[in-house]
Amino acid sequence: MKKIFLNLIQRIRKFISWLWNQEGSPSQRALGLGVGIFSGCFPFFGLQTLMGVFLAKIVKGNSILAAVGTWISNPFTYVPLYYFNYRLGSLILNKNKNIVDISHITTNELWSQGWYLSSRLIMGSICVGLFAGIVGGFGLYVFIKKLYHKM
Repeated sequence: MKKIFLNLIQRIRKFISWLWNQEGSPSQRALGLGVGIFSGCFPFFGLQTLMGVFLAKIVKGNSILAAVGTWISNPFTYVPLYYFNYRLGSLILNKNKNIVDISHITTNELWSQGWYLSSRLIMGSICVGLFAGIVGGFGLYVFIKKLYHKM
């Protein structure tokens, strides 16, 4: 057990060292991580990393940290993250439309339900992504500034 704990500590130290050696100013690193976390909150499987790197290029953030930030969305967090995003989007859009019975659904109703579900998921993803991205980016900025100050 002690060996596993020491191995974990060593990996954390390596990650912090890797983080420290990323190029760019603290604000560029924070922007990169922030847009990566924002992108990771969207249900665009396979495109989150591309979206994060693209946004990092737009805001002149660190692209590698943007790709790392998208890891907030992974097989362990998909269900809770997207369920929370959907519930928040439903709360914000405040439409309590009943979902139709699938056994008697028409093509038009199917498209209507798809729009109903996806609009709420996207709205929730935007809100959660903005909040998590700002918190994550600001947290990294403060962390890096404190490390610079100690040296």
